[in-house]
Amino acid sequence: MLQEVKDYLKITWDDEDATLTSIIQRGQAYLNDLTGTELDFSDGQAKSLLLDYCRYMYNNASEYFESNFQNEILRLQLKVAADELAQAAEV
Repeated sequence: MLQEVKDYLKITWDDEDATLTSIIQRGQAYLNDLTGTELDFSDGQAKSLLLDYCRYMYNNASEYFESNFQNEILRLQLKVAADELAQAAEV
C-alpha cells in the first residue's frame, strides 16, 4: 500500500516512508471505525477513500476530508451494512 500511496501523491523519494506508513495506518483505522468493520483496502471504494485520506493528511488538510467525502463515506457505510445483512441472512 505504501508504494500505491506514494504513486498517488507523486512522491518519488523514500525520506517520508515512515510518515506515510503512519498516515496509511491511521487512515485504515479511521475508515474501519467509520464503517464499524475491518475493510479490505486492496481494491474498490475503501482503497479510493484511503488514498484520498492520505492525500488530505499529507497536505495538512485533514479537517476537510470528512465533509468533502461524506457522500462516498456514507455509500461505503451502506455497502458494508448491506453486505453484513446479506451474510447474516445466509446463516
